[in-house]
Amino acid sequence: MLTLSEIGKSFGSRTLFEDVSLSINLGERIALVGPNGAGKSTLFSIILGLTEPDNGTVVLDKHTTLGYLAQETAAIGEETVLQLATAITPEHGRLQQILAKGAASGETDTEEYHDALAKYAELGGYQLEPKAKRILSGLAFRDSDFDRPARTMSGGWVMRAHLAKLLVMEPDLLMLDEPTNHLDLESLGWFQNYLMYYPGAILMISHDRAFLNELVDNIFEIRHSQVHRYRGNYDAYVEQKKQRQEIQLAAYKNQQAEIQKLQEFADRFRAKASKASQAQSKLKQIERMEKIEAPESHEKKIHIKFPQPVRSGQRVITLNKIHHAYDSLVVYRGIDLEIEKGQRIVLVGPNGAGKSTLLKILGGVLPVQQGERKLGHNTEVGYSSQNRGEMLNPTRNVLQEALSIPAPLPEVTTRTILGSFLFQGDDAYKKVGVLSGGEKTRLGLVKLLLNPPNLLLMDEPTTHLDMASIDALIEALKQYQGTLVFISHDVYFIRALAQTVLHISAGQLTPYSGDYDYYLDKSGARSEKQGLVAGEQLTDSRPAEAPAAPRALTGSPVKTKEQKRREAEERQAVSAAKKKAQAHLEAIEKQIADLEARHKELLVKLEAPETYQPGGDAAKLNRELGEHAARIAALNEEWEDATADVAALNPPAAV
Repeated sequence: MLTLSEIGKSFGSRTLFEDVSLSINLGERIALVGPNGAGKSTLFSIILGLTEPDNGTVVLDKHTTLGYLAQETAAIGEETVLQLATAITPEHGRLQQILAKGAASGETDTEEYHDALAKYAELGGYQLEPKAKRILSGLAFRDSDFDRPARTMSGGWVMRAHLAKLLVMEPDLLMLDEPTNHLDLESLGWFQNYLMYYPGAILMISHDRAFLNELVDNIFEIRHSQVHRYRGNYDAYVEQKKQRQEIQLAAYKNQQAEIQKLQEFADRFRAKASKASQAQSKLKQIERMEKIEAPESHEKKIHIKFPQPVRSGQRVITLNKIHHAYDSLVVYRGIDLEIEKGQRIVLVGPNGAGKSTLLKILGGVLPVQQGERKLGHNTEVGYSSQNRGEMLNPTRNVLQEALSIPAPLPEVTTRTILGSFLFQGDDAYKKVGVLSGGEKTRLGLVKLLLNPPNLLLMDEPTTHLDMASIDALIEALKQYQGTLVFISHDVYFIRALAQTVLHISAGQLTPYSGDYDYYLDKSGARSEKQGLVAGEQLTDSRPAEAPAAPRALTGSPVKTKEQKRREAEERQAVSAAKKKAQAHLEAIEKQIADLEARHKELLVKLEAPETYQPGGDAAKLNRELGEHAARIAALNEEWEDATADVAALNPPAAV
C-alpha cells in the first residue's frame, strides 16, 4: 500500500536518510524508533507529502487513505467536540457548519439547508455520530463534553478529540506520533485494546515500550541514515538487535585482526626490494576491504551516580479526614492516608478520579479545605508537575540553570546528566528562554534529580522523554533513597519502580501492597488476553454523594455475613437492570436502522429526474427526508442515554 524507494534527505551538512527503501503492507503494525533527532518525524512528513525528499520516490496506492495524529494540537475553530470527531473530511465539516448555522438561526426551510441535509445523510454523517460518541467515551469524554466547543478545553483534550476523529475515519494507514502522551492509564488501556482490532495498517512513533510490545509486529529503526527492519514487537527488536550487534562485533574483531596482520606485513617488508611488491599488495588488499564498523553496543554504558536526600523520619506524611471539592464537585470526603519512609507508590484510577488532586494535596500545592495534612520528622517535599519548566530562569543557559541549585555537582558530572536527558554538546549552552516546552520539562526534571527532596511527588514524569532518557530517569529513581509517589501512564516505567499501588475511584483510596502485576491480579484488572489495566466507568467518574468510608494504606475492613448478603442482593438487582437496559438499547438501534434504510430510499428517489417533473413528489420527499433526519437525531440522543446506562451497569472488560 506504501513504498519508499531510495529516499535521501539532508539538512545542510547533516544527512538524515541515504538510499532508504521500505514498504508498508495492509494490516501491518509498525513502530518507528531511533535516537532523538534521527529523523522519525521527518520520515512521517515525507510519507505525508509535507516534505520533499532530496531524491527517491514515495508511491502510495491509488485508493489508500492516510490519517495522521501529530504531537502538537492542530488549529480548531468553533466546532464542538462531537463535530470535531465526526468531521472526517473537509466536506463533512463544511456541511456540519451549514446545518449548525441553520439550526441556530431557525432557518431550516432554505434550499441550502435541505441540500446540506441530504448531502450529509448521503455521506453517512448521521451514522458517524454513534460511533464517534462511543470512541469519545472510551477516551474519557463525558456525555456533557460532546456539545462543548473544543476550543474551551485543554490542549490534551483537544488532542484526544483529534484522535477520536481519526478512529472514526478509519484510514487505511493510521500514522500516530506519540499518541499516548495525553492519555491517562485507563484511556490508554481502552485505546490499546481498540487498536488491537483496528482494520487498517498502523505506523507509529512512541516511547512507551509496554504499548509497543502489545501492538506492533515490526520495528523500523533509524540509525546512521538507514532504516533497518526487525520482525516482532519491541522486546523482540531489542533481542534481535543484541544478536545482530554480537555478530557484527565478532566480524569487526576478525576484520581488525586481519587488517593488523596485513599492515604488520606491509610495515615489515615495504623497505625490502624483494618484498616491496608483496607489501604493496597487502596495503591494496586493506584498501579494497569493505570496512565493518564497530557496533554501538561495544561502547561502555554510562552509569550516573545521583545525589541522595537527607533522611526523613519513618512516618513521612499523614492525611487525616481530608475533604476537597471544586465548587459543587466533591472529589474527596474525609479520606485518610499515611505514607512511610522508602515507599514507592503509584496512583492509578479513572480519569477525573482525583489522582493529580491528591498529589497536589500531598505536595502542599493545594490548600487543605478540611482535615489535616501533617509532615513527618525532617520531611522535605518536592512536587514535580507536568509543567516542570515553569520555575526556570529564562535568562540562564541550560548548564547555568542546572548548576543553580544550592549544592551543585561538578560541571563534568552535571554535563553528563544533562546529556542523558538529551542536552548534548552545544545544547547545554542554549538559553532557557528559547527552549521548547518539552525541553523545559526535561531541564526541570534534571534540576529536581540533582537536588532531590526526601519525599518526591511526580505527575507523569516520562512525558517528553525518549527511551534513553526514561532509562536514565529509572536508573536515578532506583538509586533514590527517599520516598516516591507518582502518577504515570507508562506501564514499563510503573513496573520498573512501583512497589505499592493506590487505586483511586469515586473518592475512595484502595491500597494494594505489591507491585503493578500484583495489583492487576488482586483487583481483577488483568485481562488474560491483553494483560493491561482494567477499564473503568469513563463517562462519569464523579464521587458518589454519600460519604465514602476512608481507607488508609494500612488495609481494608473485613466484610460481615450481612454485608455479603446485601451485596448478593445488589448483584441480582444489577443483573436485572443490565438485561432491561440492554433490551432498551437494542430496540433503539433497530429503530435507527429501519429509519436509516428508509432514509436511503428517499435519497435514491430524490436523485431520480422524474421526481422533479410536473406532478412529482420532490417537496413531499424533502419534507419526509427532513422528518427522518430529525427523528434519527432524536433517536441518536436516546441511544446516547441508553448507551450510558448500559456502560454504567457494564464497566468495560479488562483491556
